[in-house]
Amino acid sequence: MPDSLTALAEEIVDCRRCPRLVEWRELSAANPPRRYQGQEYWGRPLPGFGDPAARVIVLGLAPAAHGGNRTGRVFTGDRSGDWLYAALHRAGLANQELSEHRDDGLKLRGAYITAVNRCPPPANKPTPTERDNCLPYLAEELSLLSRARAILALGSYAWAGALLALASLGHPIPRPRPRFGHEAEARIGPYLLVGSFHTSQQNTFTGKLTVEMFDRAIARAARG
Repeated sequence: MPDSLTALAEEIVDCRRCPRLVEWRELSAANPPRRYQGQEYWGRPLPGFGDPAARVIVLGLAPAAHGGNRTGRVFTGDRSGDWLYAALHRAGLANQELSEHRDDGLKLRGAYITAVNRCPPPANKPTPTERDNCLPYLAEELSLLSRARAILALGSYAWAGALLALASLGHPIPRPRPRFGHEAEARIGPYLLVGSFHTSQQNTFTGKLTVEMFDRAIARAARG
């Protein structure tokens, strides 16, 4: 990873800007469910992960309390990540379809995965202040990932976060403001913003998001 991304990752990992989120991530790590008892938790904010030359950035809401907060890598160790990495593998953007821990050999090709918030929030609901505390990290990632031409936003929160980060970088946001929807699109500066329902179990188990729907959204983002 280039020095600039490495330095940013180190800054993110050391962040303690949001007292509520610091407390929650550490409490979650100290009180794991039975299936994870005895495992060492990461318990810190999560930087992005992937190919520094990525053309596609996949943007989520935040790490899961017992997923990324446990494994130390975004979208790793939970069902949402299983769905995401399997789809990226089908699209030729990942070398394997499983993502279980940060040393499992997973590599991304042409893709980079990150999140609007870097700590797990209680009930998956960061406050506006917590979102805004994290947005500069996303904006800096976008600046450093200079070859990126598409952002795949997983859910309405990620879509809104992408718009805010892009605006902070000086890219004019279209009026009326682009609305989130599955396979919604917006051209903003050099980027194609593509929306997708999140790969959470409440979407994949109910059929709100199907394999075919998600594959189409990834393919659209990959075309840029």
